[in-house]
Amino acid sequence: MAMSLASSSGTRRGRGKRRRPMSEINVTPFVDVMLVLLIIFMVTAPLLTAGVPIDLPDSRASQLPSEQQQVTISIDEAGFVYIDDVEVPVGGLPQALESLPRTGGEGPDITLRADRALDYGRVMAVMGELNRAGLNRISLITNSAAPASLNAGSSGEE
Repeated sequence: MAMSLASSSGTRRGRGKRRRPMSEINVTPFVDVMLVLLIIFMVTAPLLTAGVPIDLPDSRASQLPSEQQQVTISIDEAGFVYIDDVEVPVGGLPQALESLPRTGGEGPDITLRADRALDYGRVMAVMGELNRAGLNRISLITNSAAPASLNAGSSGEE
């Protein structure tokens, strides 16, 4: 009986020593998650630059450096105009261009994306409206991956 009293009132293995909280953080899972997120963002970031799906024409021109204040104007295959992924109502392009922010009296740099299937006149009409609005710094966006076909408009008969 004395043994049982001594063992019950004595120090048990975990009772006398309290566990101290762990002061180290295992960062390996955190780093793994961050690397996976980094890869996901690296893959998806180029896809987020232009939201309007357009089949751009090919060109061998070199890329211009990007400026601070840019507005992207896109014209899809059906001829609808978008300003930074927002569709402009038919006939509302002049009003939409007037509402663009202007710093120092100059308008923003315009990047014009037009589908290759569009009529040349439709693209020129949009460029004319840009000119009338005083937006004369226009960059035309093309695909630069493939060499441009110089005889794309010919019928193939010689």
